[in-house]
Amino acid sequence: MRGSTIGTLFRVTTFGESHGPAIGAVIDGCPPGIELKGVEIQDELDRRRPGQTDISSPRREMDQCELLSGVFRGKTTGTPIAIVIRNMDSNSKAYDALEEVYRPGHADYTYEARYGIRDHRGGGRSSGRETAARVAAGAVAKVVLRAAGINVFAHTLCIGEVCAREFDREQIDLNPVRCADARAAVKMAKAILKAQEKGDSMGGIVEVVAVGAPPGLGDPVFGKLDADIAGALMSIGAVKGVEIGLGFGAAGLKGSEMNDPIIREKGRIRMPSNRAGGILGGISTGEDIIARIAVKPTPSVGKPQKTLTRKKSSTTIKITGRHDPCICPRIVPVAEAMVACVLADHLLRLCAIRPDHFDNFRAK
Repeated sequence: MRGSTIGTLFRVTTFGESHGPAIGAVIDGCPPGIELKGVEIQDELDRRRPGQTDISSPRREMDQCELLSGVFRGKTTGTPIAIVIRNMDSNSKAYDALEEVYRPGHADYTYEARYGIRDHRGGGRSSGRETAARVAAGAVAKVVLRAAGINVFAHTLCIGEVCAREFDREQIDLNPVRCADARAAVKMAKAILKAQEKGDSMGGIVEVVAVGAPPGLGDPVFGKLDADIAGALMSIGAVKGVEIGLGFGAAGLKGSEMNDPIIREKGRIRMPSNRAGGILGGISTGEDIIARIAVKPTPSVGKPQKTLTRKKSSTTIKITGRHDPCICPRIVPVAEAMVACVLADHLLRLCAIRPDHFDNFRAK
């Protein structure tokens, strides 16, 4: 992973700024002959787009994708797939007062420290708007994975101190917080709205699960599957922590408690307790791959905050504009996209060194 590109064989490059004319992605290395008509991409973008609920940004972007290349007669050609998403509802004037000010919790200062210049309009490239391009690329990755029997989904596990106690996958897209526990979802939404009324925001935890991944994905040293997943998830601007399986919970266990017993079940090697989260030694075990991310509260809040100007004089600001009071609900499809891109890349890498293994897997 470097700059704006992620992946080795399945490579994704995103481009564009929040208030520029468009954002988009180029996917290189997608296998040929896979059915891709664009609706799969649009469906995923529709899940991420703003303005759909009272706990998301009111920015009205339709996020219509334009599939420019890499597909012929509804199938991938093996050449680069280019996707463009036009910015239709940017309001740059809302950021005029912030051109000379560093916003607390944002990348204003760090971007300027690195490049010597920054786009103050919505954060430019550091804006969450960039994640729409990731979701578009992730939709392509999901199509590749689906052909191999792999499915990736995510859900909101906690908002603040409110956490899900039950799991019903069908509930995830039926409530505005994308929680698999209907009762907890109501409490989460109320907590977000209460914080918003006070000019504040909330963070939470989102869980990502990949079902059907075969054993053998991942390189054992510097290309570990869990390391690549963690890196991809940490590349999302609002993510401040990643854990795989029990994660930090493993620190409080003994080895006998942490280790997953290995059994034979219906001809398969299984580790049903799956405390490792589907990955051992950086390589997938065949169990569900489970990762969780800590999502920080939206840094754009209506409360007064101390900061500095570009001339290093002290000032106090209150952020205006259109922002999500909680990022978790809309980060769900983004997290899915990043894990899907990593898995698609590692799947192709496995094919390159073990075509027999992949053929056997697909035959099952």
